[in-house]
Amino acid sequence: MEFVTPTINILIVLPVLLVAGGGALLMLLELFMAEERVKQWAPTLAIIVLALAFLQTIGLWGQTHTTFTPEGSSPMVILDNFATFLNVIFLLTGFFTVLISVNYLPRVGLNRSEYYMLMLFSLSGMMLMGMANDLILVFLALEVLSIPLYILAGLSRPRPESEESAMKYFFLGAFSSAIFVFGIALTYGATGSTALPAVLAGVSNGGALALAGVAMMLVGFGFKVAAAPFHMWTPDVYEGAPTVVTAFMSVGAKVGGFAAMLRVFVSAFGSLGQTWVPAVAVIAAITLIIGNVVAIVQPNIKRMLAYSSIAHAGYILMAVAASVNSPDGVSAALFYMFAYLFTNLGAFAIAIAAERKLGEGVMLDDYKGLAKRSPLLALAMAYFMLSLTGIPPTGGFSGKFFVFRATLEAGLVWLAVVGVITSVVSGYYYLRVVYLMYMYDGEGELHTKPALLTAVALTVLATLVLGLLPGAWYEITKQAALQGLQVLAGG
Repeated sequence: MEFVTPTINILIVLPVLLVAGGGALLMLLELFMAEERVKQWAPTLAIIVLALAFLQTIGLWGQTHTTFTPEGSSPMVILDNFATFLNVIFLLTGFFTVLISVNYLPRVGLNRSEYYMLMLFSLSGMMLMGMANDLILVFLALEVLSIPLYILAGLSRPRPESEESAMKYFFLGAFSSAIFVFGIALTYGATGSTALPAVLAGVSNGGALALAGVAMMLVGFGFKVAAAPFHMWTPDVYEGAPTVVTAFMSVGAKVGGFAAMLRVFVSAFGSLGQTWVPAVAVIAAITLIIGNVVAIVQPNIKRMLAYSSIAHAGYILMAVAASVNSPDGVSAALFYMFAYLFTNLGAFAIAIAAERKLGEGVMLDDYKGLAKRSPLLALAMAYFMLSLTGIPPTGGFSGKFFVFRATLEAGLVWLAVVGVITSVVSGYYYLRVVYLMYMYDGEGELHTKPALLTAVALTVLATLVLGLLPGAWYEITKQAALQGLQVLAGG
């Protein structure tokens, strides 16, 4: 492997450094500026940092570099189109989260400067998840991602629901991290290394020790992506956390978990696919069934979207299970996560507009008559619900089409059937929101500020484009998936 100069090394991780540096800068500003001034400047600074990181990330498309290479070992950080595409998802998630947070936080009395600081730190961990080429770095990135989210979940303290949310997330997150580290230790014992290329070379000879490591890491990733039966924390945490934190968590933490899961399982553990693919397929089926069925009885929009999030983890897991035997599995997963970003954050943006006070206005009955109060917002919400269901022309339909096709190509016909049936089931609780908005009268104030309306408009447009013109975007995900796998395989 060619030696990479320190200057290029910095450029490789510059987007991550910009995001983490933005969080550190906010910490320093609190020492030298009045707290109110910091609160005023925090969203603007966050947008500037995310924009600079986004431009840098786009400029790295098509490039392949490695850095942080210990002597006699493989590089710990890898830059390829796989990592670049995922970083785009993370940065867009941060951008839309800031837009929907600007007016929400002061309105509900949560305008605290540490919110944006913690969000940026968590984003930097997410970005490292997709770039990690070593299990040690995967774990470190996982903790950088998770610890700020534990705090953000309890941002509305001393509200009991928020404190409960933070405590549950913290304890279960710490427990899953311990299991994940144990899996790394077992993998190291089986292969003699934590570098993914070395694990790829030695895992097939690791025997039962390697299989135990795979199982432990599957549990750790299952918690992060809210897959059943490791999903029990999700509805309580989503309901108790402030809605903007729930929105950020529902996309960022999930995509971060899948970013590392694809790196580790599809590449490093690819030779053990005959062992873990059936397990992932079964977990995907259970996740789809639990997420879609339990969502039917939820009266709270945040709990409903929590179980919806669990269900969508199942669809992405379908692509993960198909990725060993289908060349399009990783591409389908990447496209699905990209479409899910816009659809889910758009739906949460409207939920934030409908939320009157902290924890009030989040019941499904509060959406009665929304079409009369705000026809455009109701139309946007209906479109997002159709996209989450998988009805054309939406990005959600395109994502499910590619996932189902990859699943069939991999020979997992039964799993594709489960996916189709549960998609039909999901139509009940998604379309119930549309029914309530258009078939009932209702009262309630909507908080529609320019930043939030901008987020809704952009997410609707992106969901529509992905529904009408999915081919061009899918080709981009194919470039990202192929290059990412070739580098790890030594190509």
